[in-house]
Amino acid sequence: MDYQALSNRYGTPLFAYDFDRFSAQYALLKDAFSGSKSLIAYAVKANSNLSTISHLAAQGAGADCVSFGEVKRALIAGVPKYKIIFSGIGKRDDEIAGALNEDILFINIESEAELARVEAIALELGKVARISIRVNPAIDPKTHPYISTGLRENKFGVDIPTAQRLYLHAKNSAAVDPIGIHFHIGSQLTDLAPILEAAHKVAELARTLIALGIELKFFDVGGGIGVVYKDETPIDPNEYAKGILSAIKGLDLTVICEPGRFLVSEAGFFLTRVLYEKRSGDKRFVVVDGAMNDLIRPALYHAYHRVEVVGKPSADANETLCDVVGPVCESGDFFAKNLPLPPIVRGDLLAIHTAGAYGFSMSSNYNTRRRAAEIAVENGVDRLIRERETYDDLFASETKLLKASK
Repeated sequence: MDYQALSNRYGTPLFAYDFDRFSAQYALLKDAFSGSKSLIAYAVKANSNLSTISHLAAQGAGADCVSFGEVKRALIAGVPKYKIIFSGIGKRDDEIAGALNEDILFINIESEAELARVEAIALELGKVARISIRVNPAIDPKTHPYISTGLRENKFGVDIPTAQRLYLHAKNSAAVDPIGIHFHIGSQLTDLAPILEAAHKVAELARTLIALGIELKFFDVGGGIGVVYKDETPIDPNEYAKGILSAIKGLDLTVICEPGRFLVSEAGFFLTRVLYEKRSGDKRFVVVDGAMNDLIRPALYHAYHRVEVVGKPSADANETLCDVVGPVCESGDFFAKNLPLPPIVRGDLLAIHTAGAYGFSMSSNYNTRRRAAEIAVENGVDRLIRERETYDDLFASETKLLKASK
């Protein structure tokens, strides 16, 4: 990927995605489950650009959505409705009704209260809601606490006794059809053991439910497979698939896997130009035109992203420590701290790696900053997939209302 040519053509800050790498990552996971019934449902929240979703849908991917907005994105991007799952712990009534009217594959239930609302809304609409229940297996995923979801203190899912009771209720309901069972213990997982422990635990529950006459069809293992940001050892997709299939041996279930970061993160780059350097005593700052509103992971999680000075050697005898910071009026606005970088001048280009997931999708207009453009590179050809916001875009609705109030 020619970072300089792309930044010259589209400007900075800029998100650039290698769509061929998206395809390769999808194939790795799909091939790992070859010979078994499986659905790879892309976790839309990781990178929700319509072109990203459409590209993965063309490979055969479904969509795991955590808002009705994401369901709409998946449908617009061409994901078949029978491959769309609606997850998330706080669904509004209109979102539930929307999902039922769109006739998607199923809704993931996260609580007894949510099941009651889904059942009531399905009755009002004269529909039968296909559901799965998210089981919290109380297993430590060994990841960052903000992206851990499988412990009792996390807000997600229900414990096994509650799940069994809810399934029995659903079995006897005229408005609910329990067709799946689901778990997801966290994100950026690099240890396979907790995932397989959860899979075996939930598979045992599935066997109990099937023996009770509940006709499950799907075993949804969530997502969370980690990637390499710095020096992590990622999970082998073949070992992952082998372990999951071993857990459900003897059960006629379709495995659903919901990767997000795994498919798109390492194929994405955030390009930002140096505005100037600043010295404060012995402290060196490299100030760039990108900011925490564009890529919040370093500020939010203290996450590491490799920073490359494009066109300069990666090891330079003249390197000194610096903080790479943006223009936002927050001390938390940084991409790296105490990072060794060579001498830099205004206009130098930095490429921040592993930015394809939770980059643009978590971006904002904080400090009234325009969100970055997004581009795709496929078969060596680049194209714009989201225009850079203009100030008119930012102010349009407010200006209209302001004028109407006078």
